[in-house]
Amino acid sequence: MLLLPVRRSYLKLVGSKRKGDRVPSVIEQIRKIISREEFDYQVLITCLKEYSRPRDKITDLLREGQIIRVKKGLYIFGPDYRRRPYSREILANLIYGPSYISLEYALSYHGLIPERVEALTSVTTGRTRTFTTPAGVFRYHMIPLPAFQTGMTRVELDDGGAFLIATPEKALVDKIYTDRSSDIRTLKGLEVYLFQDLRMDQDLFYKLSSSDVFDYVDRYSSAKLQLLSSLLRKHLRQESEDSHA
Repeated sequence: MLLLPVRRSYLKLVGSKRKGDRVPSVIEQIRKIISREEFDYQVLITCLKEYSRPRDKITDLLREGQIIRVKKGLYIFGPDYRRRPYSREILANLIYGPSYISLEYALSYHGLIPERVEALTSVTTGRTRTFTTPAGVFRYHMIPLPAFQTGMTRVELDDGGAFLIATPEKALVDKIYTDRSSDIRTLKGLEVYLFQDLRMDQDLFYKLSSSDVFDYVDRYSSAKLQLLSSLLRKHLRQESEDSHA
């Protein structure tokens, strides 16, 4: 009777096996190692280092839908192997960088506009790009480096993950700057854009930090944004006059 040699790598990966024990599948072993729903190629290849042809294993996992490629080198688990919903916000930070979430998605996230935004929008110092992926549409708009370097905050998730997103003030400034469809030339035109086009709540708008908006506007060279500063200064003057009346 011919006995075939057993690879040491196989024994290391699956461990000792008693009679009647079921050998975990490759995806089950990976799922035990990777705690997050989002992971990259380096993490995945480390899980498969005991195999002689780990790339073939990745191809098998993708073909069977056990993992899903969001973009080259970035993955999520397939529906049958998820422990929780994956974070599109974390994916947005990873798909294209440097970047952080801003614009209409951040405005919706902070409750400044009523619409639910499907595409996940971010700002970057790289080229403006759009990625259509199995996890949704991710849009990135280029802004100047001085503007990019400020106005973001880190959101910690309950599962230990985290992502970067613009503050409400920065998201609004970024949105006005990058929106090429708007023709804002007057304070009245800006008010129409804010309160009719974006349907922003006026009370929430005037509760924004004026000093933060002024700082962010100064990092751009934009006539539209100077109008935003003028609108807020006008409101501050009116409040001051009302308080002394």
